[in-house]
Amino acid sequence: MIITKNSGQVPNALLKAAQSTQSFFRVAAIQMASGPNVKANLEEAERLVGMAASTGARVIVLPEYFCIMGLKDTDKVAVAETPGDGPVQKWLSETAARLRVYLIGGSVPMKSEVPGKVRNACLVYDKEGQLAARYDKIHLFNLALGAENFSEERTIEPGRDVVTVQTPYGKIGLSICYDLRFPELYRAMGDVDIIIVPSAFTATTGKAHWEALIRARAIENLAYVIAPAQGGFHVSGRETHGDSMIVDPWGVILDRLPRGSGVVVAGINPHYQQTVRKSLPALTHRTLK
Repeated sequence: MIITKNSGQVPNALLKAAQSTQSFFRVAAIQMASGPNVKANLEEAERLVGMAASTGARVIVLPEYFCIMGLKDTDKVAVAETPGDGPVQKWLSETAARLRVYLIGGSVPMKSEVPGKVRNACLVYDKEGQLAARYDKIHLFNLALGAENFSEERTIEPGRDVVTVQTPYGKIGLSICYDLRFPELYRAMGDVDIIIVPSAFTATTGKAHWEALIRARAIENLAYVIAPAQGGFHVSGRETHGDSMIVDPWGVILDRLPRGSGVVVAGINPHYQQTVRKSLPALTHRTLK
């Protein structure tokens, strides 16, 4: 969306830049409640990505594990793909090319050299359907809170590299879910225009921390944040928080979807972002490296 009036969140001095459509383009975040069947998940993703593209979105981002949320942790190991080969990568490539969009597969289980584990990989495909970037999740979620117990290190080999990708829509920094809690990752990206955070936050941690963390990453990096999420009840009995959102560099939530499958769409305004960064040049004031 374009901010057309002052809601009280954007200072009047920035409002004119916010209303400019000079270099405006749309982006979308997809929310799903994926299950254990890859084919069924891809069919649902196809429907939702099509909806997003029909709004004019040029960058469309799917949530973490959009292609599989298994009955058990090891299910993703069984369907892990090798680079350049597999139904999920094929679908991402073909869909990006057909719709002429940048399509970001929030995360796809990719084969690891460690037996019994996968790499949790965020894959970026350009408008030609070519793989433009791959980021492997660095920080692995671990939670022991009453009946909720998660230990991603049991089935995931962590990545090591910070990844950004230059696109016609600006420099995009890639991250996945639990990475959101580690601001040093985003600082290591340098100045990025858009931050991607595909996620599957638990209902408990999401309710407590999701919005605060998303808005914090946008504000401190003066960047747009696109945060697609798993949202709802899954066949395994797991409940994910949802609340997919797109946030602007001032920390304003432009659009959000609390629960269920759907599409979140908002406008990216580079002129507005440049104005915010000029007005509040915090990125140039860093003294600790």
